[in-house]
Amino acid sequence: MHRHFKRPMLWAVMAFISMGRLRAQTDADAIMMGKSLFCGGVMSSVGYWNQYWEGARLRNNENIGQIRNLMVGPMGSFGVSKNLNLIFSLPFVQNRASAGTLTSMSGIQDLSLLAKYRVLRKKSGSSTFSVFGIAGVSTPLTDYVKDLLPVSIGLGTRNLTLRGMLDYQWKNFFATASSSYIARSEIRLDRTAYYTTRMVYSDRVDMPAAMYSNFRTGFRNKEIVAEVVVDQWTTLGGFDITKNNMPFPSNRMNQTRVGLNGKYEPVKWKGLSLTSGIFHTVAGRNMGKATSFQLGVFYIFKLYGKDKPTPMPNPQKELR
Repeated sequence: MHRHFKRPMLWAVMAFISMGRLRAQTDADAIMMGKSLFCGGVMSSVGYWNQYWEGARLRNNENIGQIRNLMVGPMGSFGVSKNLNLIFSLPFVQNRASAGTLTSMSGIQDLSLLAKYRVLRKKSGSSTFSVFGIAGVSTPLTDYVKDLLPVSIGLGTRNLTLRGMLDYQWKNFFATASSSYIARSEIRLDRTAYYTTRMVYSDRVDMPAAMYSNFRTGFRNKEIVAEVVVDQWTTLGGFDITKNNMPFPSNRMNQTRVGLNGKYEPVKWKGLSLTSGIFHTVAGRNMGKATSFQLGVFYIFKLYGKDKPTPMPNPQKELR
């Protein structure tokens, strides 16, 4: 493999991780869909980077120029009951480099299915405290190439996610914190030998588990959500890229991002939900220093039951 492939190959992983967390803005917040309500639509994201951390050292690579990522796909959630929501996402991903000889790749990535359950909600005056449990799985739907990074569209693992989440709201102001453990399956490569910290004669790669933490705070009412978000992805194992060596899917990959999210549900157009966001990577290890922009359009409607005007999910009411 040519040397100019080596250093940048890991960075599609950053895009894969980031895209994997864009699930219709519902698995990391405390807003629940009411019973029999369905919120469906399309989420899109555009990201780019031209610097990356090789181990702990931030550097450039002019062989590939700027890496650009596009994600677009259907996402949604369904209210089985007022305390149980089901969430899905199915992104289409495209990665490309602006220079060099790497050919862009695109395709359907991974189907994600999650269940979000509100375990507890307790109200005291103008304050409400809630506890949530989230569990989910994801799996590739196509046999895409996994180790031709940064243009590979994903890592190809089957994942099991377990998350706990706490939310506190006082009047229209809130803070939400969550932490997830992600168990990842092994993957199979299109080659029979590879090198990590030792030579391995196999096409199978053990993938380390990971942790994902998220904190968000801001303003929330039945029409507007405006929040500051800090999140962190930490790989529980793996190894660093060595200088001028080839990145590998099971590398240690750590990332801290900060961002702004917004959601608008106009009262006069009941059912419509518009979302937007911007995120920037501020710290990392074996990751790209990326900036991404998100936009989403969703519509909420009642799947079954009496034919009444669509009741919008009211964060304050739902949390009480």
